Amino acid sequence: MRGPVRWLLAPPSTEEAGLVETAPSIGIREVFRRFWPDAKPFRGWMLLSLGLVLVSPLLDAAAIWMFKVLIDNVLTPRDFSLFPIIAAAYAALTIVVGAVGFGESYLTVWIGEHFLNRLRIRVFTHLHTLSVDFFDRRRIGDTLSRLTTDITSIESLVLSGITQTAASLIKIVLFAGVLFYLNWHLAVVALVVTPLFLWIARFFANRIRSASREVAGRTGSISTVAEESLGNAPLIQAYGRQDAEVHRFARQSRSSLSAELSAARIGGMFEPLVDLLEVVAIMSIVGVGIYEMSTGAITLGGLLAFLVYLQQMYSPVSNLGQLSNVVYGAAASAERILELFDQRPHVPVPARPHELKRVRGNLDIDRVGFHYPDTADEVLTDVSVSAAPGERVAIVGASGAGKSTLTKLLLRFYDPDRGHIRLDGTDLREVDPKQLREQMAIVLQETLLLDGTIGETILAGRPGATHQSLVSAARAADAHEFIEALPDGYDTRVGQRGRLLSGGQRQRIAIARAMIRDAPILLLDEPTASLDADASQRILAPLNRLMAGRTTIVISHNLLTVTDADKILYLDHGRVTGLGTHSELLERNDGYAHLYHLHHPSTEVVHGASVQHNGGTNAH
Repeated sequence: MRGPVRWLLAPPSTEEAGLVETAPSIGIREVFRRFWPDAKPFRGWMLLSLGLVLVSPLLDAAAIWMFKVLIDNVLTPRDFSLFPIIAAAYAALTIVVGAVGFGESYLTVWIGEHFLNRLRIRVFTHLHTLSVDFFDRRRIGDTLSRLTTDITSIESLVLSGITQTAASLIKIVLFAGVLFYLNWHLAVVALVVTPLFLWIARFFANRIRSASREVAGRTGSISTVAEESLGNAPLIQAYGRQDAEVHRFARQSRSSLSAELSAARIGGMFEPLVDLLEVVAIMSIVGVGIYEMSTGAITLGGLLAFLVYLQQMYSPVSNLGQLSNVVYGAAASAERILELFDQRPHVPVPARPHELKRVRGNLDIDRVGFHYPDTADEVLTDVSVSAAPGERVAIVGASGAGKSTLTKLLLRFYDPDRGHIRLDGTDLREVDPKQLREQMAIVLQETLLLDGTIGETILAGRPGATHQSLVSAARAADAHEFIEALPDGYDTRVGQRGRLLSGGQRQRIAIARAMIRDAPILLLDEPTASLDADASQRILAPLNRLMAGRTTIVISHNLLTVTDADKILYLDHGRVTGLGTHSELLERNDGYAHLYHLHHPSTEVVHGASVQHNGGTNAH
C-alpha cells in the first residue's frame, strides 16, 4: 500500500526508509562533462567576468603599492608634498574598484541565475518525458527537492566554481610575484606553508562531500513527508492522524538537523585550522622581516606592504580550500540531478514513428499480456477485444480485475509484454505517444484539474479554441448553467486538483474538456465511481452526448453506464471470461450476473431478463 493511506491504517515505523532514491556517486570530472554544455550560451559573458576578475586584483595591488609609497615617501621622511597626489589616486582607485566590483558581482549573478533557469527548465522538461511508472515509483517530494534545492547547488560547481578558481589563481600568481619583487627571502618563507592550506582542504573535501550527500537526502525526505502529508490534509484530519504526521515530520526534521550539524562541524573545523596556519605563517614572516629591516634589505613600508600583499595572497589560497569543499558539497547535489537525467522512459518514441492524422477509431486489442515493472504477477493475460469506429465497448469486472491497466495501455503509458494493440491497423508501439494521445479524450474516476480558471481548464482539451467553442462544450456537458451562476463565471478558479468545486461540477468540467477536444476515441475510466447516485444520474446525459459518434471504451465496475454498450468485456483477475451484449452476459456469465445483481439487488435474472421482485419484468 502506498502513500498516506499506509500511515492511516498502521502506525509509522520507527525507522523511515526508502523515502528518497539514493544517487550513485559520480566523479567531479564526469559532473563537469555532463553539465558544462548547459553553460554554452554564457561562455562569452564568463570571459568578460574573468576579465573583470583580472582587473580587480591589479587595482588592489596598485592600492597596496601606494600604501608603501605613503609610508616610505611621506610618513617616514615627513615630506607631505606627495600626500595630495596619493590621496587623489586613492579616491580614484576606490571609485574604479567599486565600479569593477559592481560589474563583476552583477554579471556573476546574471550568469548564474540564467544558467539555473535554463537547467531547471531542462530538468522539468526531462521529467515530463518519463513514463508514468517513474512517478508511480518515486516520491514526488524528493523529486521537487531535486528540482529546487539541488539544482541551485550545481551553479556553484559549474559556473561560480570556475570563476572563483580562476580569480583565486590569478590573485595567487599576481601577489606571489609582487612578494618576490619586494623580498624573495620573505616570499620563500610565505610560500612554504601554502601546500599545507591545500592539504587541509583535500583532507576535509571527501568528508564534506559525504556530509553534503546526507544533507541533500534528508532535505528530500522532509519535502517528501511534507508534500504527502499536506496534500492529504482532509484524509489525515478525518482519521485524526495529525499528531502521528507531526511526529513523522519531526523524525525527518531531526534527521536533517543531525546531518546539517555534522556538516557544520566538519566545515567549522576547517576555518580555524586555516586561520591558525595563517597566523603562524605571518608571525614567522614578521620575525624574518624584522631581521631583514635590520640589515636594510627591506624598508618599513615595504614590510608592511609585504604583509598586506601576503594577506591578499593567503585569502585566495584559503578560498581555494573552501571552494574545494563547496565543490564537493555541490557534487552531491549534482549526483541527484544526474540520477534523474539518467532515467529513461519505459515507453520509447519509435525511431521512425508512424504518422497519425485524424484516425477512424478502429481499435483492436489482440491477446495482450502485461505485468507492471518490478512485479512478477501478470495483471492482464491474453486479453482480446475490438472496437469498430463509433462503437461503444465496455470493460467491466470487480476491483483489481485489470480494467484501468487496459486504459494505461491504450494511452501508451505502458506497452504490452505480449500481444498487440492496434489503431486503424497500426501497432501502438509504432506510434509517437504524444500523437497517439492527441487522438484521444479521457474522463477519469479521479477528476484531474490543474489550478486555474474554469475556462482555462476546459480549454486544456484544445488550446486555441474559440470562446464560442468553449461555451458550446460547457453546454453539452450541462456545465454552462452552474458556471454562469458562479461569481466570476468562466474566470472562477478551480483550485488545486479542482478542490474549490464539488465532485459533480469537477466531473462535468472534465466532460466539457473532453467535448472541446473532439477526439475520435474516448476513454471513460470509472466516470461515475466517485459520485453519489444523484450526481451520477445528472452526468449520464452529457456522457451520452460525449460518446455519440466516437469509438468509446468505458471501464467500470458499476454497470449503470454500460448496459447499452455495443459490446461488453468481462474481466476476472486479468482474464477475459465473457464477451457479448448485456443480455448475453446476464444469461451466460455468472460473474457478470453477480456484479449486476450487486448493483441491482431488487432484480433477479431469469433467462436473459431482469425480473423485478414486485412482479414486473424488464426484457434486456
